[in-house]
Amino acid sequence: MFRSIQQEWFSNIRADVLAGTVVALALIPEAIAFSIIAGVDPKVGLYASFCIAVVTAFAGGRPGMISAATAAMALLMTDLVKDHGLQYLLAATVLTGVFQIIAGFIRLDQLMRFVSRSVVTGFVNALAISIFIAQLPELTNVTWHVYALTGLGLAIIYLLPYLTTAVPSPLISIVLVTGLALWMGLDVPTVGDKGALPDSLPMFLLPDIPLNMETLQIILPYSLGLAVVGLLESMMTATIVDELTDTTSNKNRECKGQGIANIAAGLLGGMAGCAMIGQSVINVKSGGRKRLSTLVAGVFLLILVVFLGKWVSMIPMAALVAVMIMVSIGTFSWESITNTMKHPWSSTVVMLATVAGTLATHNLAIGVGVGVILSALFYANKVGRVFYVQASEDEADGHRVYQVVGQVFFTSSEQFLGSFDFKEAIDKVTIDVHRAHFWDITAIGALDKVVIKFRREGTEVNIIGLNEASATLVDKFGVHDKPAEVEKLMGGH
Repeated sequence: MFRSIQQEWFSNIRADVLAGTVVALALIPEAIAFSIIAGVDPKVGLYASFCIAVVTAFAGGRPGMISAATAAMALLMTDLVKDHGLQYLLAATVLTGVFQIIAGFIRLDQLMRFVSRSVVTGFVNALAISIFIAQLPELTNVTWHVYALTGLGLAIIYLLPYLTTAVPSPLISIVLVTGLALWMGLDVPTVGDKGALPDSLPMFLLPDIPLNMETLQIILPYSLGLAVVGLLESMMTATIVDELTDTTSNKNRECKGQGIANIAAGLLGGMAGCAMIGQSVINVKSGGRKRLSTLVAGVFLLILVVFLGKWVSMIPMAALVAVMIMVSIGTFSWESITNTMKHPWSSTVVMLATVAGTLATHNLAIGVGVGVILSALFYANKVGRVFYVQASEDEADGHRVYQVVGQVFFTSSEQFLGSFDFKEAIDKVTIDVHRAHFWDITAIGALDKVVIKFRREGTEVNIIGLNEASATLVDKFGVHDKPAEVEKLMGGH
């Protein structure tokens, strides 16, 4: 156990501490911005980011992943705050955590198996574009000094690694750009312009709401939506960090960890949150790999805003915009552009639909849902086409054998039905399904129709080769071997 703790926490101390510091600085303006989106005081987003990062450092299933207040979650809570106020949001945050813990116990993380590579790529590209678009307000209607500082920040981020990698280049970029702006006395937007930073530690408080069914009816729809979006974004982000670090994560533990973190956030005056792809990429690119980096990000964030708020408020937004543009560029899957010419057209359509759905609705769940549905439809269509029925006849005794090859389910059932000639005067038919599989009740219904139609023509039908799973379905839902059911069907005609 001690060795496991050492590996997860203290095997990468220096890089984790430096990476967590960079993340903490980048978290501040985002947490404030997300609070504004949700319609709450900036401290609600900052307290949430601190709390969620610290709790998931211990309880999460993906070391090195950063969880905090996010835009995807903030967008879902705006109406609740507007109509009912902050206290109901805090209660909804707690209930969100409860739902996420339940999701962990019933293993909803297994649903990630249905998310194809094309959907993940679309998700990554949509987030990269969203991150870039979110920086544009900071680059419009500003003086040329902002562009100069942003350009300088990007130059430091990309060129410094050629000289040294001892310290993360985004951290050096923030320090140097801030120092230059202060030294020259430049009048440029700063972190302090985003909103007042809190000057006290968060306190444990129960949401001040009536505990009755009316309250539950108000917060339940919001909590369900927040739980789904939070888990979806966290699972997708964990998958991306898995690939970036060539390691694996415990997504079931991550579900429970996100739930515990949101319960804690709601009880400490914070809004609901989840994993952040942008901050997670910053962490990984800066060398953060272990749980310590996530803990440092959360703890240092609180120290910065509560005890060093005066200095943090002086950081030019241009310095942080440069870091986020770097994240956007690094997050986008550039090879997906060239792969559109190499990959099957269906994969490209799924990827583009995921991007379009996410950007159009500003809702990750909808974008990913569109991609998953399209993936399923394309897959079903593809599998349904890999299907055929071969017929051979023994003219001596009027016996015909139909050999069925492929998967029989809702997309191929009509083709299955159309493969038999019911009007030929044949005494006996054998349907050989050794190389076939019947997947659903639509397929079983098609098999029933084939058998019953042959029997109406006076043909003896024999089915051979049913595998165990198909035979179980036939026994449970098939009617061709149940005289009473067949009589009912025949009578209906």
